Amino acid sequence: MKHSAQGAAGTGTGAGTGAAGEAVRIPVQPGAADRARDRAPGTGEPDGPARGEHTHGEHSHGEAPAPPARALVRRSSVRGQILDALRTALVTGELRPGEVYSAPVLGERFGVSATPVREAMQQLALEGAVEVVPNRGFRVVERGDRELAELAEVRALIEAPVWLRLAPAVPAGHWARLRPLAEATVRAASSGCPATYAEADRAFHRAVLALAGNEQLVRIAGDVHRRAQWPPAGSPSVRGRADLVADAHEHTALLDALIAGDQDVVRTLVGQHFTGAR
Repeated sequence: MKHSAQGAAGTGTGAGTGAAGEAVRIPVQPGAADRARDRAPGTGEPDGPARGEHTHGEHSHGEAPAPPARALVRRSSVRGQILDALRTALVTGELRPGEVYSAPVLGERFGVSATPVREAMQQLALEGAVEVVPNRGFRVVERGDRELAELAEVRALIEAPVWLRLAPAVPAGHWARLRPLAEATVRAASSGCPATYAEADRAFHRAVLALAGNEQLVRIAGDVHRRAQWPPAGSPSVRGRADLVADAHEHTALLDALIAGDQDVVRTLVGQHFTGAR
């Protein structure tokens, strides 16, 4: 279940997907030459000043310049759409570790005010994905192999015992109801899109853990799982399609063993699935 980052290619913009399925664009950071040039003021009018970013026309050193607004998101549930888009951009590496992003600049890109972007970024800060940089914006947290290994260990400690406890206790018919979710992970993996697979992967694991009837378990395990899917700094690419497909087929194999009630196979597959799980 390994995952690595994909740097944004070229000097264009990356794309995320909102909750309603509409594309939204993520601006990438400028190079040194871009920083040296005068920046044109943004076309939008950011909200009042808030801790974490500038709101005047001149952008501070190291911030992405305000690009022209393009694809607009729907006004309903704007914050949720932007949060989904930013989470997708984190998984694909389009929001790059170590880079600083300003809420007003991102707001201009999304065609909205800075407020919903700032709220979404603050949620990501609570989740540990970004950190506030006073007077500049939000920096994507740089994560190394050690942190990913620690998250994998935490996931194994939380989830594996629950799977093994549920295996003999849950009737085969209940396990069979999870077949569509397991198959959805295979389809998502076949698409080759890491963000699509990440969502399907979490949905399947969430459904398994929900059988334990412990809402706090589902919430905490889900938070750790999401954090484990963020790419580390310095990785050249995201997980390949073959890696995603192999991971997804572990889901279907596990489900087959659970339905069959083969506890020995379940123990073996659970151990494999959560070894270095990400």
